[in-house]
Amino acid sequence: MRIATTIFLTDETITPVRLAHQLEQRGFAGLYLPEHTHIPVSRDTPYPAGGELPREYGRTLDPFVALAQAAAVTERLALGTGITLIAQHDPIDLAKQIATLDHLSAGRFTLGIGYGWNVEEAADHGVEWSTRRRLGRERLALMRALWAAEPTAYEGEFGSVRASEAYPKPYHPQGPRILIGGAAGPRLFAHIAESADGWLPIGGGGLTESVPHLRTAWEAAGRDPKDLHIVPYAVLPSPGKLARFADLGIEEIVLQLPPAAEPEVLRTLDAYAAYL
Repeated sequence: MRIATTIFLTDETITPVRLAHQLEQRGFAGLYLPEHTHIPVSRDTPYPAGGELPREYGRTLDPFVALAQAAAVTERLALGTGITLIAQHDPIDLAKQIATLDHLSAGRFTLGIGYGWNVEEAADHGVEWSTRRRLGRERLALMRALWAAEPTAYEGEFGSVRASEAYPKPYHPQGPRILIGGAAGPRLFAHIAESADGWLPIGGGGLTESVPHLRTAWEAAGRDPKDLHIVPYAVLPSPGKLARFADLGIEEIVLQLPPAAEPEVLRTLDAYAAYL
């Protein structure tokens, strides 16, 4: 099982360069980073986990800039977002960022996407909350048109792009691996089967019940069962939990690191080394 990590990198934590060095030297498989552009202080939307919103949410580094630093100082470390708030981006700009990072890292990038939970943050980006999922799916389709080998136009409800020269292309012809985050359910699983490579479930709870439903939706869409990636995300590990994931055929997990300065992060990596 590949053991990757995630962390809220901020202006107060270990740096991307130091963390990437340590992960690769210690044999961890990857680094995934979350995204929040800003957190409106009105805080009308409750924190999904309950209680006060942790400080790091409003201080998060831009994941693409941080991952570019990580890519520049490593050779094997996989890089990913967990997750990119796809509805909050201009898709033409985002397609360029992703293709550039994937090209420069020789195909090490995984695009984890999601639709968010903070209504106020999305609204400041001009996102209508009730249509954010349709908007996000369209933006992914538009980006794929720009990544295509030949100039390809895209026309959608929310935006369009002319057939264009758009380089660099992602490292692999099919584009980067794409995982969709979100709570288990028929709608999400249909979206994954239609347009992604797999699922990025936060915490990994309830997978024994939900994974068979995802596999059913995947195969009903004509997808090869071998191609489905299920990557439990932001996991706090235990031997029993990892054994249960292995029994489900899961081959990669992403462990949660504390949003802390270098000494605490390295102590956590020392503790997680038992799972490598």
